[in-house]
Amino acid sequence: MLIPQLIVLRQLRQRLSPSMSSPTSLPADEPGHLFQKIKSVGLIVLGILCAGMGLKGFLLSSHFIDGGVTGISMLLSAALGIPLSWLLLIINLPFVILGYRQIGLGFALKSAAAIAGLSLALAVVPYPDVTKDLLLTSVFGGVFIGAGIGLAMRGGAVLDGTEVAALLINKHTPLLKVSDVILVLNVFIFGVAAFVLGIQTAMYSILTYVAASKTLDFLLNGIEQYTGVTIISARSEAIREAITTNLGRGVTIYQGKRGYGKRGDRDLDMDIVFTVVTRLELPQLRTEVRRLDPQAFVIQHSIDDAEGGMVKKRPFH
Repeated sequence: MLIPQLIVLRQLRQRLSPSMSSPTSLPADEPGHLFQKIKSVGLIVLGILCAGMGLKGFLLSSHFIDGGVTGISMLLSAALGIPLSWLLLIINLPFVILGYRQIGLGFALKSAAAIAGLSLALAVVPYPDVTKDLLLTSVFGGVFIGAGIGLAMRGGAVLDGTEVAALLINKHTPLLKVSDVILVLNVFIFGVAAFVLGIQTAMYSILTYVAASKTLDFLLNGIEQYTGVTIISARSEAIREAITTNLGRGVTIYQGKRGYGKRGDRDLDMDIVFTVVTRLELPQLRTEVRRLDPQAFVIQHSIDDAEGGMVKKRPFH
């Protein structure tokens, strides 16, 4: 349904698929492995309950929809009168099969169980109808759905199969990026919603989608989002040592030239330091740089994901 899921899907493809055949996998009775399994199941169950609350406790009574396969299911449910719980199972089934082929058996089994659990929750759990206020319904419905999807993702499953299809289309059609495919799909869904449910309902549904997207992004990245930092300083060696020693993070050194500003010096070689840290580590990094060189030129930018090296690992599972 949402862009941040794509990052985790790629990680799941890398982590789950090898583990199905690797002879060096942890034994089933390994305490750490057992704890990870319990944690994974707990996150998925909590995600199912949160998503169910967003759908049944907020959106369904106001006929608002979400994006992706869930949005398609809600549209068909409103138009044809078929229970949403059945449509979620039926429409997501082909995407679960695609997930098995593209990512692995473990991911497919977890996702199938999560989608079935969400359908069951919608059918049997007596969620309260929290509010009749349309604005509160759209915002908090999106928050609960985004939280549910994010928790399920941390548990290694998805509650919506849109991204699997988008990845497959991107693989066979390089001209279309994954984000393009999802954007086109959601534009189509909300366009149809405008005709079927009305313009106002479609606009509230878009607000729901935005709220869900922001909540999911915070859950998957949050305050530990990766940040790339480029440092240009005459004391690059001291800064490099401080980063590797005090922060325990790796660095990459580029060769550059300085002196194209007001000072007028030209063609003076210098080292440029690049490192990747999380937002939690950023204040300490900036403090170290300012302590060593108050005149250092520091550039920082957000990074969707980073893997390998000495970056701090984020707990997706």
